[in-house]
Amino acid sequence: MAIRKKSSKNPPVLSHEFVLQNHADIVSCVAMVFLLGLMFEITAKAAVIFVTLQYNVTIPATEEQAPEAMSLYYYGIKDLATVFFYMLVAIIIHAIIQEYGLDKINRRMHFSKTKHSKFNESGQLSAFYLFSCVWGTSILVSENYASDPTILWKGYPHTLMPFQMKFFYISQLAYWFHAFPELYFQKTKKEDIPRQLVYIGLYLFHIAGAYLLNLNRLGLVLLVLHYFVEFLFHTSRLFYFSDEKYQKGFSLWAVLFVLGRLLTLILSVLTVGFGLARAENQELDLSAGNFNVLAVRITVLVSVCVTQAFMMWKFINFQLRRWREHSSSQPQTVKKKSTATKGRPSRKDRGPCRRPPPPPGRGDGRGPVGLVDVGAGGGGWARGRVLGLDERRGEEESVEFGERRRRRRKKTKRIRYGGRSSGAWWKEHWPGRGPGSATRL
Repeated sequence: MAIRKKSSKNPPVLSHEFVLQNHADIVSCVAMVFLLGLMFEITAKAAVIFVTLQYNVTIPATEEQAPEAMSLYYYGIKDLATVFFYMLVAIIIHAIIQEYGLDKINRRMHFSKTKHSKFNESGQLSAFYLFSCVWGTSILVSENYASDPTILWKGYPHTLMPFQMKFFYISQLAYWFHAFPELYFQKTKKEDIPRQLVYIGLYLFHIAGAYLLNLNRLGLVLLVLHYFVEFLFHTSRLFYFSDEKYQKGFSLWAVLFVLGRLLTLILSVLTVGFGLARAENQELDLSAGNFNVLAVRITVLVSVCVTQAFMMWKFINFQLRRWREHSSSQPQTVKKKSTATKGRPSRKDRGPCRRPPPPPGRGDGRGPVGLVDVGAGGGGWARGRVLGLDERRGEEESVEFGERRRRRRKKTKRIRYGGRSSGAWWKEHWPGRGPGSATRL
């Protein structure tokens, strides 16, 4: 994300710069259209599809399972409209965090362009990861998914989801879909766009795959685990930008990153490779939402393993490059310090610091400046000298400096008196005054 410069001039309406500066207001107006549609009976049926969750089923109360009636949800084609509406909400929240949080910090810290874009990226992602991690953990606790790991594959297919579960997946899809227009709104550099498209595509592929294949429980656990590790990384990077000496967070992140990859592989293999492989119903049934067949299980495991291997490969290259830069920078700094100390004598050898004498004149050809000793007679006008200037020069004055001073005085006299002596000039222009006269100005 590049730096957005605010200009005092108002750009033309619907121009490129106008859309970039006011995209949050434009998107909020579009979202208000759907909310206003709920107020009218004619448009309420269409607006409900965008605002509220669809495909709900009410399960009556039973003494064994639930003492109260429950409302569960399954997915369908109308979820795309809901994802679109909450994508608009994500764009608005993104702009609020950027303008009222990150931009104010950037003005105080005075980051460079590279640090500015990375700081904005880490600030946005750390807020999203923290919110998603807390929300996902609350769902795991409320549904008792963390107490028994066998719940991840028991009763598959998990077509029915509670409200919080479905809303969590809708929000995740909406957030990562909103990242595509944000590449345009935030003026992302061309060299950064491929990298961001890769990880946005990976998030959408795995979240949508877990949602459509009814592996929502496994996907929720893996997302919470992954988001916690990523939240730690981006938080550490934020502290690093404020103080470059802060490195402990990256060390802790490196350990948890490796552990997170191992736990992801273990849970995936345990759920898909062993739990679903031993299930009784292993027939492909699209109407019932059953995808528990060998080809689907192999595809899921391969995609998870390839993604984890890709992330580990990027992680290892990053750590190796970091270690090389750190090791190569240390001997260079030592060499620079040694050469700098060898080339200069010590303070004791140099002796006391003595400043050169100040120049005798103004430097503009008008003679010396200071207190003038005129003397008792009129001849003191021409023989005036600067008090204390000779004492300050002393014996340190060089021959070259004295020659330059004499040449400058001769030049000044020629300019001032038209090449004649000062006495002749005064006799011509001011009779009775000047050098050698008894009358003084």
